[in-house]
Amino acid sequence: MQNQYSVHTYKLLSPSFIKAYFITMRPYLLFISGITGIAGLSFVSNLNLVDGIIIFSASFLSYGFGQALTDCFQIDTDSISSPYRPLTQGIVSRIEFLIISAIGLTYCITVFSIFYPPSLILGITAGVGLATYTIFKKKWWAGPLYNSWIVALLFLMAYLSGVKGMTIDFSSKFIFTIAAVFFAYSNFVLVGYFKDIEADRATGYNTLPVVYGKKWASFVSDIFGISAVVFTVLAIFDSYNNFLSLLPLIPSLFFLLFGAFKVLSIQLLLRDIKKDSEAHIAVIPSVKSYVLLLSAIIASQKPEWILHLFIFYFCFSIVLKFRPSKNQI
Repeated sequence: MQNQYSVHTYKLLSPSFIKAYFITMRPYLLFISGITGIAGLSFVSNLNLVDGIIIFSASFLSYGFGQALTDCFQIDTDSISSPYRPLTQGIVSRIEFLIISAIGLTYCITVFSIFYPPSLILGITAGVGLATYTIFKKKWWAGPLYNSWIVALLFLMAYLSGVKGMTIDFSSKFIFTIAAVFFAYSNFVLVGYFKDIEADRATGYNTLPVVYGKKWASFVSDIFGISAVVFTVLAIFDSYNNFLSLLPLIPSLFFLLFGAFKVLSIQLLLRDIKKDSEAHIAVIPSVKSYVLLLSAIIASQKPEWILHLFIFYFCFSIVLKFRPSKNQI
């Protein structure tokens, strides 16, 4: 393990430094916050294209800045499980990464606040949540749930920014979608803990798999995964009256079935994991299921966005394929 306090070799904003920060952002996971923002925007009627692009960009980037921020507080466990990351190698400054992450998140919050000023409070709350996540990750009962309310808040901010605070309608479908976001992301986080069990155990992170083992953690993951699918189904069929013809919902059902298949894959694969380095086989479908389930809801809301959703998923799959470490997501 290299010392995270060693001399930093990359100067601030040099090409090498920017590349290191880009790696830390996990570009393949920007699609998580991206699809979350799109889901929020799908509930906006008469969305202005330029406004939508700006709000989406802030949503898309928010995960990367947030991930870099939380990594600054988890160098101890990441040094064991993810030695490829720049912060664990000591080649970049933790303080500089913190500052850049704070500036980036401030930009995202500012975008949301320009469209809907009260989002400033929501954004600051989310930022505080990100900064304190490591504290709650160390508690077996809190980690995934604590992380998920922050992502659900992103969904809410994207929606409120899109409607600009006017004609706010928290319909049953809207509530079902928030629940789908919450449980699908909780499952992704929990499954992700399986790849870091030994590192977390060695550094005092009492995650659910560390404290109660893989069997019980897999059972909780089952609950999260099933809940995500159930709430997705409820959201898709909410207020749908034409059950004699499912033709308008075919694209949505495609995403739903594909996403549900990925959830089933997760739950089965978790039972076969023998060591941390194998966990990525379950983590990959967990992140894919999140994107697919939200795409199913979006397609039911905005059928005209279907082609864009397919392109979005294709780009996500390509970027995910070229991640720097195959057993880390």
